[in-house]
Amino acid sequence: MQTLPLTILNGAPRISIHADRALMGAAAAGHVVEKLELILSEKKVARVVFACAPSQNDFLEALLQLSSGRVDWSRVTAFHMDEYVGLGASHPASFRHYLREHLLSHVPMGQFHPILGEAPDMELECKRYAGLIDAEPLDLICLGIGENGHLAFNDPPVADFEDTASAKVVELDAPCRQQQVHDGCFPRFEDVPKHAITLTLPVFRRARFLSVVVPGVRKATAVRAACMGPVSTECPASLLRTREDVTLFLDRASAEGL
Repeated sequence: MQTLPLTILNGAPRISIHADRALMGAAAAGHVVEKLELILSEKKVARVVFACAPSQNDFLEALLQLSSGRVDWSRVTAFHMDEYVGLGASHPASFRHYLREHLLSHVPMGQFHPILGEAPDMELECKRYAGLIDAEPLDLICLGIGENGHLAFNDPPVADFEDTASAKVVELDAPCRQQQVHDGCFPRFEDVPKHAITLTLPVFRRARFLSVVVPGVRKATAVRAACMGPVSTECPASLLRTREDVTLFLDRASAEGL
């Protein structure tokens, strides 16, 4: 287990609790629209990373509605934070497919940089994607927290607060793979890929704003550990308490441990 020798900031993250998933998603979407308006008032292009998981459905649905007439999507460059090794973009469980279905096919996105899960050389693909991520500062990351406390696919066994590269190949732990079955992304545990490319934890420390959407009772233990436990790789999401400009959106179920 790795711990961070950093002072935990008082009041970080800001926590916003809502009666149900729809209200949580709407609140998160309103927050993200305001951040995008701010960013685009200051610079020509906003660089934004999106999580791709069923936990983000309510947020993305509300984002499409609330951003209409307010966000110039042609000035947004989009990234995603992970992808399964071996899955092509057309596979229904790929994160590129998810983002296309829930966001990219609905707005005139300026640019989208996908992680190529079917690339012939995963290490080269990590270097390529890390180069895109590192080219300029990230303005906003819209993310979630896994049942095991992961951020992106930084599960506790592979999480490293001091990773030097911005993307890496990881082996997914059993709780992470089981979550994909819980979420309905795969029918059986053995169908879930064992490896993925993920953005690393330092990427989340460097981005300007983080908006974190975490619904559901299965996330309650991880939310409590992230907000109240030690800052360590035992719960990678505890990293959120070491930086400013983080807002955590919960429903009553995910907040029941607070």
